[in-house]
Amino acid sequence: MSEHLLFLTGRLAEASLRKVLASLEPAPFTYDVHVLGLQVAALMTTDMIVRRLGNTQGASRVLVPGRCRGDLDQVSAHFGVPFERGPEELKDLPRFFGVGGQPADLSRYDVQIFAEIVDAPNMCVDAIMAQAGRYAQAGADVIDLGCLPQTPFGHLEEAVSALHEGGFKVSVDSLQTDELLRGGRAGCDYLLSLKCDTLWLADEVAATPVLIPAEQGDLPSLYEAIDALAARGRDCIADPILDPLHVGFTESIVRYRDLRRAFPQVEIMMGTGNLTELTDADTLGMQALMAGIMSELKITNLLTTQVSEHAFGVVREADAARRLMYAARALDTLPRRLGGNLLALHELSAFPYSTEEIHATAAAVRDPSFRIQVSEDGIHVYNRDGVRTANEPFRLYPQLGVDNDASHAFYLGVELARAQIAWQLGKRYVQDEELKWGCAALRQSDPAIGQRNPGHDGRGARDPAPEEKA
Repeated sequence: MSEHLLFLTGRLAEASLRKVLASLEPAPFTYDVHVLGLQVAALMTTDMIVRRLGNTQGASRVLVPGRCRGDLDQVSAHFGVPFERGPEELKDLPRFFGVGGQPADLSRYDVQIFAEIVDAPNMCVDAIMAQAGRYAQAGADVIDLGCLPQTPFGHLEEAVSALHEGGFKVSVDSLQTDELLRGGRAGCDYLLSLKCDTLWLADEVAATPVLIPAEQGDLPSLYEAIDALAARGRDCIADPILDPLHVGFTESIVRYRDLRRAFPQVEIMMGTGNLTELTDADTLGMQALMAGIMSELKITNLLTTQVSEHAFGVVREADAARRLMYAARALDTLPRRLGGNLLALHELSAFPYSTEEIHATAAAVRDPSFRIQVSEDGIHVYNRDGVRTANEPFRLYPQLGVDNDASHAFYLGVELARAQIAWQLGKRYVQDEELKWGCAALRQSDPAIGQRNPGHDGRGARDPAPEEKA
């Protein structure tokens, strides 16, 4: 027996909502649509629902607009029926109900991220701990202490101990055997990187060794090291080394494939810094591509660095990429429409409403509040006085009549600037909300600032129409 849903909306969105729901036919549920007695659905609050909704019309679940403010648990308790927020954009309702793909579970992953602190010998322990905390917050599982040639690391043991006390797993990354031995004896979890002639270190300490070829591209020496440790009953992680573009990158990818074929069960590490750090291009796409290769080859350890300014977000990007690829593999599907964290500049559906649909909505507006929407044709600003359309704010501003209202003008300026960026890049614009940049946004605005200007209702009007007031 299908469930019966009640959809709450505003007058302006009613026709669009009914059209979208009709497109779901045959829907996996029956439904009613109830206009709560306000123009703009986004201005709905839970207090308003309690005051204005007489009953839930026999619904087993009530869907409210995604931007409805307030505590839905209290409303659910008041009516004795579950209330749930739908998507922020009603055009996204089909996917919300699983039409065109279920929302993916992005909580799972099987790739361990090693985040290298590249200049650890030059940092005090407190600075190392602070950097480790930032890396962990971004998604790192292991803090890699990078040692430097001809640079003493007198506080290596202290750093390993402090990181362990802070709850971090630790690797020590050096080509100097004395530093690796010191790190291992201090109790680090992994040693990077051992070769055939330094395997004796694995006999001295308990840390898991990460193996690399004796010379660049020398897979036979890596195979020899893997076999030697297996004969001793020791686990290891193997890394054929990813080379930079134009310095053997393609051949190095082949080596990872060949290693996996030769050793189906061995753990493999891929260090992506030679790609992300040494290529003047945005790193999001690189992370997705390399995470996909790692997923295909069952590579479960990733070593990354954040040195170049343009690569300063690669840890969080790697975290998003590993979750996306895990979800795609678990669902046996392409890594598409499973989440937008790696879509920073563009979106799969940037302009959900056509110009014709926007004009149809605008024709029903009877109040002075400005609404702003974006279509492929440009930016549309409308209220009861009609629609103004342009592709940049300076052409729109003279038509809005807000020269004598600084607060109002500032608000519209901010919103139109966001709308212009969205139109230029092909991003989703939602009035009164910041543009979404996925995991590329390293810094977030203060949520207490800019949400609503006190001089207007957040939609460009100094005083909302009576039917829109709560």
